[in-house]
Amino acid sequence: MAQVLEFRLPDLGEGLTEAEVVRWLVEVGDVVTIDQPVVEVETAKAMVEVPCPYAGVVTARFGEEGTELPVGAPLLTVAVGAQDAGVDTEGSGNVLVGYGTGAPPARRRRVRPAPMATGSRGGESGAVAPWAAAAPAANGATRTRGVPAAAKAAAVAERPADGPVPVISPLVRRLARENGVDLRQLSGSGPEGLILRADVEDVLRANAARGRSAGAPAAPAAPAPASAPASGSRVPLKGVRGAVADKLSRSRREIPDATCWVDADATELMRARAAMNAAGGQKISLLALLARICTAALARHPELNSRVDMEAREIVRLDAVHLGFAAQTERGLVVPVVRDAHARDAESLTAEFARLTEAARAGTLTPAELTGGTFTLNNYGVFGVDGSTPIINHPEAAMLGVGRIVPKPWVHEGELAVRQVVQLSLTFDHRVCDGGTAGGFLRYVADCVEQPAVLLRTL
Repeated sequence: MAQVLEFRLPDLGEGLTEAEVVRWLVEVGDVVTIDQPVVEVETAKAMVEVPCPYAGVVTARFGEEGTELPVGAPLLTVAVGAQDAGVDTEGSGNVLVGYGTGAPPARRRRVRPAPMATGSRGGESGAVAPWAAAAPAANGATRTRGVPAAAKAAAVAERPADGPVPVISPLVRRLARENGVDLRQLSGSGPEGLILRADVEDVLRANAARGRSAGAPAAPAAPAPASAPASGSRVPLKGVRGAVADKLSRSRREIPDATCWVDADATELMRARAAMNAAGGQKISLLALLARICTAALARHPELNSRVDMEAREIVRLDAVHLGFAAQTERGLVVPVVRDAHARDAESLTAEFARLTEAARAGTLTPAELTGGTFTLNNYGVFGVDGSTPIINHPEAAMLGVGRIVPKPWVHEGELAVRQVVQLSLTFDHRVCDGGTAGGFLRYVADCVEQPAVLLRTL
């Protein structure tokens, strides 16, 4: 007898709480195999093909193309047939192409509910949240996300005092916590009662309206202006732009940052690179040389390769350098991460920078390639600017910015000469170190830029 299993939108990486359905790869009635890609979704970081962990017949899809779904929302249902139909009832446990579930799962940032009903997923318990009901049987079913604000604001759910709250997004939890909203008293408008950010905002607007009506009479309305206000357009703050906005806002809100900068004579570094490339073999990029300098500087100043755990009141110093670098694409700014940059030579760094940059432009970076950075190198000189004050890539502790390298008058060996000059800037978390450490790091970087032999002495 066939069994209908529900496949939900999996966790696609650290900090990602929703994804937009870009293109369905299967239709209702199609037969799918284990790990067959069934839908293409776009997160705030990359385009991802999501494979189905079950084999069977697709009985329903949830979400039209262009619809944004939260993590944990149903994607589709699959009728798993009897063995004589040749359908495998075992689930693979995979949630992304190339990513298995055999390894220990990454630390999740949302609350994991107690196990309820379970499904077969290759030895992994597919826990179903208490607010997630059984999959509907109607083909092509869709979910309604909109609920009148008044109904949401007035809804006081009869929820038990214990048990999980149907919230996935940490942003929703923080918004409720900062404004004193009890999530247990809300009825969510999302799939299976999931509480969305809009639900919390509706309650806040309703509370504000009640406060105005209970207070003093409102002041007389100001006279209308003689001319109509200038018209404009609104651009949804979502996708890559929305993710960047959230992350940079959090960085500015939580990290007490400071910036120091210095001009450096990069003439010798440019000559060294030209000599290396003239010797044959793989061409070495300037970014790779700057990365080698960064990792050497971090070895001398490990305070800047760290993050702050305010709950534990600790600074966590990290052993490996996973180097992020800013890459501008048609979809916006992304920061791919070069794993174990401290253990790579210039040729390996050049190749990895090229690979990740191409993937970023093609929109094929995986969540794993966009998370886990410990320090960021930002070469904004490619935009033709000399300097900047970078915003730290939360939760990292520092970012090095590099401006354009241009000919400028410079005093060299006691004589005025035209040299290749670059401005270097370091933004750092003042909680992890003081200006002396930050200045020492930046001075070492500048010394290596001016005299590459300094770097050779420390290898």
